[in-house]
Amino acid sequence: MARKNVTEQLQPNDAGLARAAEILVSGHLVAVPTETVYGLAARADAAEAVARIYAAKGRPSFNPLIVHVKNLTQAEMLARFDANARKLVERFWPGPLTMVLPLRDDAGLAPAVSAGLSTIALRQPAHPTMRALLDQLDFPLAAPSANRSEAVSPTKPEHAMASLGGRCPAVVCDGATDAGLESTIVALRDNGAWSLLRPGPITKEQLEAELGPEAKTTSGKVESPGQLAKHYSPGKPVRLNALQVAQDEFWIGFGEVEGDYNLSPISDLNNAAARLYGALHLAGASEKACIAVAPIPDEGIGQAINDRLSRAAAK
Repeated sequence: MARKNVTEQLQPNDAGLARAAEILVSGHLVAVPTETVYGLAARADAAEAVARIYAAKGRPSFNPLIVHVKNLTQAEMLARFDANARKLVERFWPGPLTMVLPLRDDAGLAPAVSAGLSTIALRQPAHPTMRALLDQLDFPLAAPSANRSEAVSPTKPEHAMASLGGRCPAVVCDGATDAGLESTIVALRDNGAWSLLRPGPITKEQLEAELGPEAKTTSGKVESPGQLAKHYSPGKPVRLNALQVAQDEFWIGFGEVEGDYNLSPISDLNNAAARLYGALHLAGASEKACIAVAPIPDEGIGQAINDRLSRAAAK
């Protein structure tokens, strides 16, 4: 293993992925790129390995993890898939969609992965490096975002290293992620209903086109990541819908609101989503004591952007 408190920086090539696989097989952690954000991965079938995720992140034990699978065959060994689930697999996997499904009794996962729930959150990632790594392993990977709990998610390897310090033995350094926001999470109920638990790159409108109208049912528990009121915090007060700025505020702009950093001068919401966490990291590291964010249209992926910003601004 790497020296204590020293993070190995691995390249996304055969040698780097072989080393990452070796670390994961041994039950330790590796930060890996996905198309959404960098994930803090550990083998999902080993209790000690999963415990290292919670310890490294300072994550509350009631907050379940997303399990990443290499294909549908592996996913079906972990959860029960109905017609709706298979329809979403056909349309959106591999990709930034996580499904919360009934956990199989013989799944063989560490209990902490599901935080004691009877469901499991599953995703087949599309990022070629993550997929190549999964292909080398005989087990799925639990992989929440590679940062301290409640902090801004990492879209670059240096974000992960800065947030986790020496708590992660290795990171696969493969540049910036594409989507920039965590996956959409949808819960599929036994009665055929579905609920959007976390907005993301796959929009509510896309899901409704496949499944019909959403049924806003809830179990009353935290069913998936991203449901805590305070999350994605840059460590400073955040003010939303700001059309003017105070002297002590770092201004994140959008469209015609230039700001100190503009998420998208041409008002492209997909571009803004990809740049959001980078902007929050930049604002958090600035000399300004506070952060102000220009209004973001609440449509399409803008709903996911505003979801993250509202949690970042929570007291």
